[in-house]
Amino acid sequence: MRERLTDAMQHAFESAEELAASSDEFPDGRLKLLFVCAHPAIDEALRTPLMLQVVLGLDAQAIASAFLVAPAAMAQRLVRAKAKIKAAAIPFEVPERQNWEERLSFVLDAIYAAFTRGWQSSPEDQPGRDMAIEAIRLGDLAVTLVPDEPEALGLLALMLHSHARRGARMDAEGRYVPLDAQAPAAWDQPMIERAEALLRKAAEAGRPRRFQIEAAIQSAHAQRRVTGRVEWPVVAALYELLITFTPAMGARIGHAIASARAFGAERGLALLESLPEERLRDHQPYWAARGHLLAEIGLTSEAKAAYERAIGLCDDQAARAYLWERWRGL
Repeated sequence: MRERLTDAMQHAFESAEELAASSDEFPDGRLKLLFVCAHPAIDEALRTPLMLQVVLGLDAQAIASAFLVAPAAMAQRLVRAKAKIKAAAIPFEVPERQNWEERLSFVLDAIYAAFTRGWQSSPEDQPGRDMAIEAIRLGDLAVTLVPDEPEALGLLALMLHSHARRGARMDAEGRYVPLDAQAPAAWDQPMIERAEALLRKAAEAGRPRRFQIEAAIQSAHAQRRVTGRVEWPVVAALYELLITFTPAMGARIGHAIASARAFGAERGLALLESLPEERLRDHQPYWAARGHLLAEIGLTSEAKAAYERAIGLCDDQAARAYLWERWRGL
C-alpha cells in the first residue's frame, strides 16, 4: 500500500499514524487513523475512498466497485486527491472531541464499505472474511468511543445482522442460497440478539438515519426466524424511507425488489426502470433483479438477456452458478 503513495503522501500519513499512536483518547490505532484521515479540508466525495485505500488497504478496483464508477476513474480521483493534499499542505491531526461529529459519518461510511467488500467475498476468500471481521471490530470500537451516537449503534447492528447469516449463504454442496431461501436455524442467534439490542438503543435517540434504517431492514428479515414470514410491505416502506437519506443505487434496487414482493412484480419493475441506466450499466445486482422481475412477469427473452448481463458481471462463482440455474429454468 505504501509503495503506491508518493513520498510526500507517505510522509503525511506516517505523521498521521504517529499522531494517532500518541493520542490515548481513542480505543484503537486504526480507528484513530480513520478520524485523522477524515479531514474536513479533503473533498467530501473522496474522504471515504481515501480512507479505504490508505487506512484499510482496498485497491482502486474494489473502491470503484463500491461507488459504482470505473476503476480507472476512481484511480484518477484518488491521485488528484492526494495531489491536492500535498499542494495544500493539509495538516493531519487527531481531532479534538468537539470535532469528532464532523468526521464521524465518513469514518462510519469507510467501515461499512470495508465490511461490504469483505462480506461479499466468496467463502474461500480468507482475506475478504478477515476484512469483514475487522470492520465489525472497528464498528464495535466506534460504539465504545461514542456510545450514545445512534448511527454508530445502527452500523454495528447492521453489520452483525448481515454477518449472522454469512454461513447460510451456501448449502452443503457449495451452492449459493438467496436470503429468502435460507434456513433461519442456520443463522447466528446470539449475533442477531446483540444486533437487535443495539438497534433498540439507537432508536431511543429518536434520530433515524441511514445505518439505523438499513439495520431495521435486516431486522425485518431476521423476524422470519420467529414468524416464518417477511413483512414485505414493512420492508418496502423502510427502503422508501432509506432513499430519503442516501442516493445509493443499492437502496433503490432494494426498494424495487421489496415493492415487487409486497405489491407485485410490475410495481418493482417500474421502479427499476425509473433508475438511471447509465449508472447501472455494469452493476450486477441491478441486472440480476431485473432478470428476476422480468421472469416473474413472463417476459422470458428479456429476462434471459438481463440474467446474461448479470452473469457476465458476477465475480462470485457460486452466485454465477445460481444465476445460470435461473437462466436455464426459463
